[in-house]
Amino acid sequence: MGSHGDGAPAKQLAREAGLPLSTAYHLLRTLAYEGYLRREKGVFILGDAAARLVGGGAVQNRRTKIEDSLAHWRDAIGLPIYFALYREGEIELVSVADAPAAPAVEEWADFRETGHAHAVGQCLLSQLDPKSRQEHLDRHPVQALTPYTVRNQQALLDRLGGIGRMEPLVERQEYALGTVCGAIPITVGSTAAALAVSLPLHQEERLLPAVEWLRNEAGMLFSSLALSISI
Repeated sequence: MGSHGDGAPAKQLAREAGLPLSTAYHLLRTLAYEGYLRREKGVFILGDAAARLVGGGAVQNRRTKIEDSLAHWRDAIGLPIYFALYREGEIELVSVADAPAAPAVEEWADFRETGHAHAVGQCLLSQLDPKSRQEHLDRHPVQALTPYTVRNQQALLDRLGGIGRMEPLVERQEYALGTVCGAIPITVGSTAAALAVSLPLHQEERLLPAVEWLRNEAGMLFSSLALSISI
C-alpha cells in the first residue's frame, strides 16, 4: 500500500502481492477493520493506524541512535552516560549506558523524587520556569540524602537561579557519597532534557573535561536529529 499514495483497488493489490483475490479481500477487510486501511470510492488507502505505525518506527530509530551514541560516548571516555527528560511534571531517566569498568550510580533513592540532590535533576529543574520548578518541589520536597545535600528549598532555588539556562551543572556527593556528577542541558523541542556523567570522587579532576567533551559531542548528535517529545 505504501507505494500507492492515491490508493489502489483490491484486484491490483492482490496481483502485486501475488495473492488470490479472495485472500487479498480477507486481509484488506481485516486491515480496514483495524484502522490500517480505509476504503474510499472503490480503492484502499492507508489509514490512521498505519501512520501511527510509521511514526512509531521513526521514534524507535531516534531512540536507537541515541542509545548507540550513549554507548559510544561511554566507551570513548570510560564513564557512564545518562540521558533524562522532564516530562509531564516528573524526572524521567530515559537511558543509561554503563559497563562493569564504568558502573552507573546505584539508584538507592528514587531519582524522580530526589531531583534536588543529583546533577541530572538539578539540571532539569534549572531549565523550568519558576512556577513549574516550585510545583515540582512542592510534590518532591528537598530532603538531606547525604551530609552534602543542599540543606533546604531556598538554598536550592538560589543555586538554580544563579545558573544560566544552558550552563552545565556539577554536584559533589549530594546524592551518593564518594560520587561526583556533571550534567548538561539539552533542548528536545520544548522539553527540558539532560545528559550526564558520573565518576568516583577520587577521579574528580576528570569531571569538567568530560562534561565539556560530552557537550561538544551531544551538540552534533541532537542537532542532527528531528527529536520530538515522543522520544
